[in-house]
Amino acid sequence: MRRPVNASASSAVKADQTAQPGLKDMSVAGLRALFNIARDWKLGVEEQLVLLGSPGRSTLFKWKASPATVRLGRDTLERLSYILGIYKALQILLPDPAAADGWVRRKNAAPMFGGRSALDRMLAGNVGDLLAVRQYLDAMRGGWA
Repeated sequence: MRRPVNASASSAVKADQTAQPGLKDMSVAGLRALFNIARDWKLGVEEQLVLLGSPGRSTLFKWKASPATVRLGRDTLERLSYILGIYKALQILLPDPAAADGWVRRKNAAPMFGGRSALDRMLAGNVGDLLAVRQYLDAMRGGWA
């Protein structure tokens, strides 16, 4: 049996492809993390729906019941990425978990919040609002990390 001319390159490509998580893996991990964040931030069902891009209620409950079977779309994964980044940044900026979790609901005098909370901004429903809060917190940390 003949081997391909560049077998080692072929093996490396296969290894790279299997090492990267797929949409299903990212969906499962992202949803599990989100439901933990929702608990920590005391998010209601309606708030979770808006943050996730407004899937149907029954869809959200299916995701909660069986996250291992879900394969999310890229928009929802992008939203999850921003939420996870916001959560991480808060844990770094405010090492006391209660302070970090409470920050999202506290009124904020920063111009981008206009006296409202970060959660109010995130609940505007646009993915850009999640990005804005994420960038704000990253700037407070001193840049991207």
